[in-house]
Amino acid sequence: MKAYHRPTTVQDALDVLSGGPARIVAGCTDLFPATGARELQGQVVDITAIADLRGVMRASGGWRIGAATRWVDVMRADLPAAFHMLQQAAREVGSVQIQNTATVAGNLCNASPAADGVPCLLALDAVVEIGSAAGVRRVAIGDFITGIRQTVLRPGEMVLAVHVPDAAARGRSRFLKLGARRYLVISIAMVAVRLEIESGGITRAAVAVGACSAVARRMVRLEAVLEGARLEDAANRVEASLVLPDLAPIDDIRADASYRGVAALELIRRAVIDLVQT
Repeated sequence: MKAYHRPTTVQDALDVLSGGPARIVAGCTDLFPATGARELQGQVVDITAIADLRGVMRASGGWRIGAATRWVDVMRADLPAAFHMLQQAAREVGSVQIQNTATVAGNLCNASPAADGVPCLLALDAVVEIGSAAGVRRVAIGDFITGIRQTVLRPGEMVLAVHVPDAAARGRSRFLKLGARRYLVISIAMVAVRLEIESGGITRAAVAVGACSAVARRMVRLEAVLEGARLEDAANRVEASLVLPDLAPIDDIRADASYRGVAALELIRRAVIDLVQT
């Protein structure tokens, strides 16, 4: 290791990053297992001492989740029902030890197709706040992850927070996932569903699926059909023709594309039924 930095302010961290390539670390629950050496190499920037990067709070026009917020903090936060899917996902991120250490931004920046938090943040229309010495920019969560282990982050940049607008913090939500077991395993499929309900019908629907494609995806065809549906008819509208074209499921060692498509469809249907019967 050439140098270890533990800044206490965002500006200090960005100043280090502007000086050349550096590895940003927080929980390290994904980073260390992927590291072949006994220690991290090169410049290391530990962001765990930066108070401004931690916590879930109300902000202008919505909610702010700091980059270094741990999943246990998300789990314990007092949040509207629209966030319940994110809190449900937090309870299934690895083990209790991992939940106490792993961070929200780490889950995003690792850019795994099976990252538990990503479908939930997609269904919350989240926006990623990115900082560098040159300034701050914001990127929609759907544009942040570009492929397996790939993001739009440029040299010298780091994630500062995730923002959820008030318009998406409405309704109620549900997260479900399928794996060989519930914890400590990479999922075969996972879904996040948020429904806004009024006068016995669905006025707004947000449905996202993870672990089935290279990146998590919104089911825009299904959302359009669910909006306007009566509650008693909502589950019947969850059809393969409305899901599979947007999903484009993949084959891998855990499941083939056909099984993933069936699994995702069933998980969405169960989540919708749970929500309309609540």
